[in-house]
Amino acid sequence: MHQFSEGHLFIDGRYRTGRGAEARRIDPATGEPAETLRYGDARDVDDAVAAAARAFAGWSRRTPGERAEALHRLAAELDARAALLAGVETAQTGKSIRMSAEFDVPGTVDNAAFFAGAARQLQGLAAGEYGAGGTSMIRREAIGVIGSIAPWNYPLQMAGWKILPAVAAGNTIVLKPSELTPGTSLLFAEAAAAAGIPDGVINIVTGTGPEAGEALVTHPDVVMTSFTGSTGVGRRVMALAARTAKRVHLELGGKAPFLVFDDADVEAAAHGAVAGAIINGGQDCTAATRAYIQAPLFDAFTARVAELMDAVRVGDPADPDTDLGSLISHAHRDKVAGFVDRARTAGAKVLAGGEAPGGSLAGGAFYRPTLVTGVPQDAEIVQQEVFGPVLTALPFGSDDEGLALANDTAYGLAASAWTRSLDRSLRAAAEIEAGCVWINDHIPIVSEMPHGGYKASGFGKDMSAYSFEEYTNVKHVMMSRDPAAHKDWQDTVFRRR
Repeated sequence: MHQFSEGHLFIDGRYRTGRGAEARRIDPATGEPAETLRYGDARDVDDAVAAAARAFAGWSRRTPGERAEALHRLAAELDARAALLAGVETAQTGKSIRMSAEFDVPGTVDNAAFFAGAARQLQGLAAGEYGAGGTSMIRREAIGVIGSIAPWNYPLQMAGWKILPAVAAGNTIVLKPSELTPGTSLLFAEAAAAAGIPDGVINIVTGTGPEAGEALVTHPDVVMTSFTGSTGVGRRVMALAARTAKRVHLELGGKAPFLVFDDADVEAAAHGAVAGAIINGGQDCTAATRAYIQAPLFDAFTARVAELMDAVRVGDPADPDTDLGSLISHAHRDKVAGFVDRARTAGAKVLAGGEAPGGSLAGGAFYRPTLVTGVPQDAEIVQQEVFGPVLTALPFGSDDEGLALANDTAYGLAASAWTRSLDRSLRAAAEIEAGCVWINDHIPIVSEMPHGGYKASGFGKDMSAYSFEEYTNVKHVMMSRDPAAHKDWQDTVFRRR
């Protein structure tokens, strides 16, 4: 693990040590103590916001082309640090090195390259005469200092999703990463400095939610909060942001349905279900969690999924042959196990997994890929976010029933439908209530397309040009071309004298 000897905060272009509490990070794959951190507190948040505020005028006035060049350099700096970023990401999260090296790092590099181009493509209505005697145009303007809070499941990618659209649009930012996983966010900021992005544009404050997070959300000089995390904490963020009428962007929990119609390719659907359920240890708001299988395929599908899950290699996250590393912590592993244990006690069948491995892995926060059947739609494990490598499977009869079950959740972040039918594909895409619907696949994302939810999964978009809606003000400018001292419309208010 890379050692951040100068501290776990990055403010105004340099590392520093926080002024808050000291804590010891635990390696989730071994249970052994790792590095010692000193968290930032409200005083450090004040310093970071002040640095961002000082940098805003200069950065926001740079041309889109100048900001684009800086982000292109950032993409190159991140790419040059790919091996380091992947190693730190795996060490702090316990995810497999393949996941870090082949998904997290290249995805972040691609995001940086995308926003370098998008910085020059801020869109608005064409200038024109929409009313008599005047020409209207649209300006898109940066809004100011952004205060963002990122989760622990994808530390590097979430840092990119928060930082890149904000700074591409001309804003400056203070990011609070999870106190469990600050490493790659700090390396991201270091790469930005090496790319020539000015001091104070990107600042990182590592600290706890109640201390650093709440100070950031309530700070009077922060004009917007972007938060990714649980729905419960998202509601708390909204309440705090309301005190200063901040703009809020929330990407919250998910409980993605995986809908398999009776004409689907069972082998493809089974492989998709396993990959979609265990990606990142199932610690993914878009992970496949609720499989609904039309009755004729239910037995074949569940048997094949159980077989594939049993073949998943659970092991040392640093080993390239490992499919599934550890979960983020022992406490989280126990939470995931609790869902499965309570379902089993209530009569559920566990067809695969359902336990933590022993032997050489006993000291880590590992949990086997798990398939649960025989649970009702209103069961806790079906309705609540487990956030682990656990998939429930329920049968359905008619297409109407399957779609109704898919939508029977408080969440609406992502979903998938598996079918050879064009009509069923189009119906699922239209009727499933989620921000992303995959057809015959589950999980792939691209920088050009938006990511965000419906219902209790939040609102607003990450990635894509749609994210600029969150990070810009749209200003209407109207210029009169009528030289008369008194305009005709004014007669409605008072007659000419």
